[in-house]
Amino acid sequence: MIEALATALGLSAQDPSFWMPLAFMVILFAVIVAGTVLDGFDIGVGCLTLFAPAASGPRMLSLLSPWRDANEFWLFLGLGLFVCVFPKAAGHVMGQLYLPLSLLGLGVLLRSAAFEIRLRAPREMQGRWVIGFGLGSLLTAFSHGLLLAQLVVSHQPDAGYVWYSLFIGLCAVAAYCLLGASWLIMRVAGELRARAVMWGRRAVRWSAAGAVAVSVVLAFANPGVFLKWSDGPQWQIVVALWCLLLVCFVSVEMCLQRMINSSYRTTALPFFMTLLIFLVVLGGLGYSFFPYLVLDEITLWDAAASVDSMRLLLSATVIALPVAFIFNLRVYWRMFGLSVPPAQPDFDH
Repeated sequence: MIEALATALGLSAQDPSFWMPLAFMVILFAVIVAGTVLDGFDIGVGCLTLFAPAASGPRMLSLLSPWRDANEFWLFLGLGLFVCVFPKAAGHVMGQLYLPLSLLGLGVLLRSAAFEIRLRAPREMQGRWVIGFGLGSLLTAFSHGLLLAQLVVSHQPDAGYVWYSLFIGLCAVAAYCLLGASWLIMRVAGELRARAVMWGRRAVRWSAAGAVAVSVVLAFANPGVFLKWSDGPQWQIVVALWCLLLVCFVSVEMCLQRMINSSYRTTALPFFMTLLIFLVVLGGLGYSFFPYLVLDEITLWDAAASVDSMRLLLSATVIALPVAFIFNLRVYWRMFGLSVPPAQPDFDH
C-alpha cells in the first residue's frame, strides 16, 4: 500500500519528502488520540460538576489534581506539531474553523484559570470557581463537537449544517460526560458513584446518536469517503467496526443498568468500553480522511514543510517524545484504582 501511494505521488517510498509527512501524521494522530482520551475524562468530570451537589464538586476536582498539568500537555503538543509540520494547511484550517477554535481556547483558558484560582480562593468563594471550571469544561467539550462537525461537512455554512453542528456539539458533551462518569465509577464509592452511574445512563444513548450521525453524514456528504468504506475488501472491516461499536454501547448500557439494579462489581468495564468507543471512532475518522488534511483539497504532502524543517522537527520529536512518554506513564499509572479520601489528622495526640 505504501509503495502504491508513493508511486501515485511520483515519489520513492525512501524519499524523505514522502515518508516524513507520513511519519509526522502518525505521530500527530497518536497525540490527538492521547489528548482526546486522557484529557477526555478530565473534561467529562468537569462537565459533571455542573450537575453534582455543591458538596461533591471539590471532591471531584481533587480527583483530577494529579493529572491536570499532564492533560493540558497533549493539546499544546498537537497544535504545535500541526502548525510547524503542516504550515500550508494550518492557515486554511484555522481560517475556516476560527469560531470553534476560539470557543476551544476560551474553554481551556476558563478551565485552567478556575482550577488554579479555586485552590487559592477563600473557602466561601471556592464554589463559584468550581462552577467556572464546569462551564469551561462544557465549552471545551461543545467546541470539540463543533470542530468535528465542521470537518465532517467540509465547513459548509448552510442552515442545515449549522443545526447538525449544534447537535454534534451536544453529543460530544454527552460523550465526554460518559467518559467522565465511567471514570468516576471506577475511582470512587458511595453516593458519588451512584450519581455517576445515573449520569452515564443519561449520556450513553446521546453518545451513540452522535457516533451514528458523524458516520452517516461523513459518508453521504463525501462520495470519496463512501467509496472508501464500501468498495473493495475494506467493507468487511467497516462492518466489523460497526459491530464492535454496537457491542461496546450495549455493554456499557447493560453494565450501568445492572449497577443501578443490583451490583457494583465490574466497575472498570464501562470505562474501558468507553475508551474503546473513542478509539474506534477516532480510528474510523483517521482512515476516512487519509491522506487528506482538508478533505478532497489538501493532502499531507501538499501541506508539509520543507524536508530540512521536518528533519529538524523530527530530531527534536525523537528526543522529546520518549521523555514525555516516561513522564506521562509515571503520572497516569495510578488513574485506574479506587481513590480513598485522605483521613483527617488527629491533633489530640
